[in-house]
Amino acid sequence: MKITRNGSQPSSAGNADWFTGTVRLDQPFTADEPARVGGALVTFEPGARTAWHTHPLGQTLYVTAGLGWAQREGEAVEEIRPGDVVWFAPGEKHWHGGTANTAVTHLAIQERLDGKAVDWLEQVSDEQYTRSAPPRT
Repeated sequence: MKITRNGSQPSSAGNADWFTGTVRLDQPFTADEPARVGGALVTFEPGARTAWHTHPLGQTLYVTAGLGWAQREGEAVEEIRPGDVVWFAPGEKHWHGGTANTAVTHLAIQERLDGKAVDWLEQVSDEQYTRSAPPRT
């Protein structure tokens, strides 16, 4: 058994190559080989988001706070709320983050394949992000 104590690992800012806006990452676990799972608690401020990306073995998001957006390539943007679980299939091109006006926090869980958990692609442009906003209901 291994216990990683709360507060024993510092938060970090999202890398500008992979994120737009203010993003905080807390990476509470990454399993040692031969296990492959890793996870991060990610907080996106309003307007912040990931770049387009894929995961070789897929990704699960569990939304813990706020209101966010998620989109897979070629589909409409979906709102994501606390308690929602979002699954992106292996190789599915997607992005996720806060809405234009609200922050969101989610736990992101993915597995590594040959040591790699994500393939980062191009940034989601401001035009794509603004145009993709779902209608308010």
